[in-house]
Amino acid sequence: MPTVSQTSLTDEIVRVSRLGNLSASHLAEATGGDPSSARRWLRGERTPSGEHATRALELVALVERLAHVMEATYIPVWLIKPIERLDDRRPVDAIRAGDYRSVSRLVASLEGTPVS
Repeated sequence: MPTVSQTSLTDEIVRVSRLGNLSASHLAEATGGDPSSARRWLRGERTPSGEHATRALELVALVERLAHVMEATYIPVWLIKPIERLDDRRPVDAIRAGDYRSVSRLVASLEGTPVS
């Protein structure tokens, strides 16, 4: 039986995937998981753990913020597009590599929030 924290993480992944029009492939790319695992996360059959869970939570936070500054249909495009301010890396690659802060700073610039 899943724990409350596992269920909550799965619920967050499903909610944000819908919010940002993310596929299992997007989840897998950002978390370093494989697409079949990501599909199980979306169906609530499994919950990511360890680094996959950390990356999933970072993706959740970023997609929630992105939904305020761009159309939801553009979020998946933005996540897989090379971005000059990320040294031409794709945001999903930066997230997977554990570079959440660089992507977060980029999102902050889109939000018009001063970056420290």
